[in-house]
Amino acid sequence: MSRHLPVLLVVVPLMAAPIAALVVRARAAWLVALAASWWAFGVSVALLRRVLAEGVISYELGGWAPPVGIEYRVDEANAFVILIVAAIGAIVVPFARQSVEAEVSEDRVALFYSALILCLTGLLGIAVTGDVFNVFVFLEISSLSAYALIALGPDRRALTASYQYLIMGSVGATFIVIGIGLMYVMTGTLNMADLAERLPAVSGTRTIPVAFTFLTVGITLKLALFPLHLWLPNAYAYAPSAVTAFIAATATKVAVYLLLRFFFTIFGAAFSFDTMQLDRILMPLALVAILSMSLVAVYQRNVKRLLAYSSVAQIGYMVLGISFASVLGVSAGILHLFNHALIKGALFMALGCVMYRVGSVRLDSMAGLGRAMPWTMAAFVVGGLSLIGVPLTVGFVSKWYLVQAALEQGNWPVAAVVLMGSLLAVVYVWKVVEVAYFGEVSPGAGIREAPLGLLVPTWALVLANLYFGIDASLTAGVATRAAEVLIGGLP
Repeated sequence: MSRHLPVLLVVVPLMAAPIAALVVRARAAWLVALAASWWAFGVSVALLRRVLAEGVISYELGGWAPPVGIEYRVDEANAFVILIVAAIGAIVVPFARQSVEAEVSEDRVALFYSALILCLTGLLGIAVTGDVFNVFVFLEISSLSAYALIALGPDRRALTASYQYLIMGSVGATFIVIGIGLMYVMTGTLNMADLAERLPAVSGTRTIPVAFTFLTVGITLKLALFPLHLWLPNAYAYAPSAVTAFIAATATKVAVYLLLRFFFTIFGAAFSFDTMQLDRILMPLALVAILSMSLVAVYQRNVKRLLAYSSVAQIGYMVLGISFASVLGVSAGILHLFNHALIKGALFMALGCVMYRVGSVRLDSMAGLGRAMPWTMAAFVVGGLSLIGVPLTVGFVSKWYLVQAALEQGNWPVAAVVLMGSLLAVVYVWKVVEVAYFGEVSPGAGIREAPLGLLVPTWALVLANLYFGIDASLTAGVATRAAEVLIGGLP
């Protein structure tokens, strides 16, 4: 059975999704989602261990050998992404049981879990497949389910946010499929490994640079890189709390993985950064995103929206690492991909606890919560410190690697921007801390601490922020090996 784990990673959750919708009852649908998410997490751990011990895993679907047949291929890079997506899913589903009951009408809860499992399936499929057309298929599965999940938010503005995401997401997906189609026309293959071998022979034509450009625009729109981020703030602000935590910690991370896979594995670092000079586009956009989006976050009154703009800035850090096109830089980008998932997952889940008890995540509504909800706000503070990059948290590890990568290339101004971004993070995190710990709870509000069903998953991610901040040997080691694989191309 272990030989079939790459395909079972996708098939089991895919089969669980319609089951969750058909069982109708909310508790039964939640149990199906819980089983599917924890199955995926167990498989992701097994796959990462196998890859680290034995090397690349190649799985032929239906016994058809690639490049004719579809191949699932797992190396250090996507095994790391699969692990974080599955881990977040396994933590968000237990959190969702009580959170969703408070924010989604009872008749839609079963459909909610069905869409959540489908979204998880799509994201895992994007990461595990070795076929570029399957990337598009799984991208659509995850995106369509994400649109539905966002629309289930308690605020009517969730419908507008979902519609905006649908329009921009469809544009991004169209650009991606056009780029894939152009590559297929020139090479006659959709297999990633085969594309990597055949593209150099036709890279001098006009078609391949055009395909590269379409893919660049489509993927950067999906990962919400400035200025193609306009769908993200509303989507995060008005989606149900569990959905925001899940999407913020996974969807953009998988899109960053796509950027890595296409531009290092398929096109190759030489073509992407020497011929097409991708770094001259990515680095300025990343630096502008870090500074401008952090500044915008400072002025937000809705804390979910504040963290949404912060996410656009943090995506800038990931893309900045990639733009260095060095092992250390790409390692920093991959490491921040993992660490930011832990940070934003914890922060948005803490806000989910606030939403459960207070019914709002506006700054005005959070006055005095440091005393009324001490465990919830302590979780937010630790997550905020990690977002800033305080030592002994995962945020510090990421930014340390980024600064080292900048200094390795003698780029002092870029290192200064990384530090400036951290200072701006201090400002917007402090805004929330100040209100929560120095404000006064409204008399008679009767606000109590969040239930254990919400606190335990939240604190699981908070403790992960601290553990991997104190001992980063595993995450940094895997990120470095993944970077070496990507820089060197397919093994």
